[in-house]
Amino acid sequence: MKKNILSLALITIISLTGCKKETTTEETVTPEPTVETVDAITFNIDNASSSVAWIGSKPTGKHNGTITVKEGNFDVIDGKVSGGTFVMDMNSITVTDLEGDDKLNLETHLKGTGDKEAEDHFFNTAKFPTSTFKINSITETDGVSTVNGTLTMKDISKEVSFPAKISITDSEVSLVSEPFKINRTLWGVNYASKSIFDDLKDKFVDDEIELTVTAKATK
Repeated sequence: MKKNILSLALITIISLTGCKKETTTEETVTPEPTVETVDAITFNIDNASSSVAWIGSKPTGKHNGTITVKEGNFDVIDGKVSGGTFVMDMNSITVTDLEGDDKLNLETHLKGTGDKEAEDHFFNTAKFPTSTFKINSITETDGVSTVNGTLTMKDISKEVSFPAKISITDSEVSLVSEPFKINRTLWGVNYASKSIFDDLKDKFVDDEIELTVTAKATK
């Protein structure tokens, strides 16, 4: 009799334990909020209206000229430039303060398309026909826009920032920078640099080049 009672109690315990194991708690899954993405509106560079003006200096004076922006774009989201790229045609380097043979000789020297030993003095356009500026961000402080980006020249990329006036309409984006300077030696443009060569005396070319960017783009 006792054995029967114990057996019945054991069966009851096992049954209850089995029921507990089969009971599961359903997890409540909270759906993640959906984030709406806004597509950028792309404006393509008008190369007839886009260029980079440059000024190079040396002890005996300075020279100036332009480089054509051959292609590129601005991306606009919610009425603000969110990104963009400028591709500069280095074979379009033009000297605007000289004429005749003086103009031709300096343009040839800058491009490196003359004497073989001088091809890498400046930009070596046969090997590096384009330079690219990629906009990483644009910040605004006290109403002044600062364009932050990466300039790739002669296959060397460095960060560059400059102040600019940017205007946006339904059909056009315009960017005009204030004059700013870059150190050419950071991109391997070392010819006649007194920071690279210490025996130049007054026969040097300033490391810093002054640039002014003008870029217009349309849909």
